[in-house]
Amino acid sequence: MKYFAELALIPEGWSKNVRVTIDSSGKIESVESGIEPNHEDIHLKNRILLPALSNLHSHSFQRALAGLTEKRLKNNDSFWSWRVLMYHFLEQLSPEQLEAIASQVFMEMLECGYTSVGEFHYVHHQEAGKHYDNIAETSCRIITAAHETGIGLTHLPVFYMQSNLDGSKLSQNQLRFGNNSVQYFRILELARAALSNAPKDYLLGIAPHSLRAVSPEALVEIIEAKTSGPVHIHIAEQLKEVVDFQLKFNARPVEWLLDNTAVDSKWCFIHATHLTSKEIHNSAKSGAVAGLCPITEANLGDGIFDGSGWLLSGGKYGIGSDSNVQISLTEELRLLEYSQRLLKKERNVMSQVPGSVGHALYNDSLVGGAQALGRNSGSITSGNWADLLTLDAESLTFCGCTEDQILDRWIFCGNDSLVREVWSAGRQMVVNG
Repeated sequence: MKYFAELALIPEGWSKNVRVTIDSSGKIESVESGIEPNHEDIHLKNRILLPALSNLHSHSFQRALAGLTEKRLKNNDSFWSWRVLMYHFLEQLSPEQLEAIASQVFMEMLECGYTSVGEFHYVHHQEAGKHYDNIAETSCRIITAAHETGIGLTHLPVFYMQSNLDGSKLSQNQLRFGNNSVQYFRILELARAALSNAPKDYLLGIAPHSLRAVSPEALVEIIEAKTSGPVHIHIAEQLKEVVDFQLKFNARPVEWLLDNTAVDSKWCFIHATHLTSKEIHNSAKSGAVAGLCPITEANLGDGIFDGSGWLLSGGKYGIGSDSNVQISLTEELRLLEYSQRLLKKERNVMSQVPGSVGHALYNDSLVGGAQALGRNSGSITSGNWADLLTLDAESLTFCGCTEDQILDRWIFCGNDSLVREVWSAGRQMVVNG
């Protein structure tokens, strides 16, 4: 397929009269600019062509919980009180319901411009922890939902073995998550088999849930057994977990992980909200991506990530929708920047160079998101998956704006409704919005 756009964002910057040729596998075969359209081209009239983002962190089932926890309790509400409500909610969910919810979530992601997702999947078993006949039943449901909706997928089965840092047994509400290492490796084996029948852009990674849910010995075991794919972990999301970890190990969570594990560019630190300047510097130096979920982090009262410190250290980041309380690409990026403004009492924080902050937010999230998912995407470049979207060039949002203002207008003044077409690895999944 050959697509012609009058304006497109390619690695060299904004370019006019661009033809993107996509091969039969869904990869970009060639990119030409400054050319005239021909009869073979599909002309994307009145459209602005962009590379599309990856959503690096999602718990799809939590979408069905959205709006059900916004009621004040007698005591102070927190992440921990929200977690109790979430546990009660998921007790009711069947594999069929998990698949249906995931399908809805993935469609919403596509409609707002995400073309792939990292599904951090930890609901493995039946109520009370009884295994399904296929121990990877729910992983297979997630893969099916992604396949049917057409979104790209990096599937991240979660390893969850204990309730807390002291090695205590899982609570009754956590039994659906729990596995020992043998069971976990079996889930990975069966998920890998299911992915062999999925689109070629689908990948498998691993996800030790958190340092409180995985013992140091088990963490080493599953990391050493990994042969390929990314590693995602929740870390330093809540101050309580940082304090508890210090009391147990005499070190902060990120500090300990960097000292005891060979963290590299395949790792993604989800949230990483509460870091010291030294942890920020060393995390960025390791090559790990910071997985930021501004809407969820605000909804749960996590705190604010030190974005400017991360950028100064040369760190990469991407965005995710996490609890999916709201699925909005533009709102995630907007809230990321606005949270930094509130924290620093400055404006235009998430850029280290003069120029468009919207462009910096979008480009950094493209690069970090693709890296975190192990996905060959993030730019309109030959050899990359054709993860693309278009914006409505005729919208009043863009009236009179220069090329350098387009992403600022979309992110800070517009919304996801400006997305008109979306392709995931060459699969066109959204047509005319």
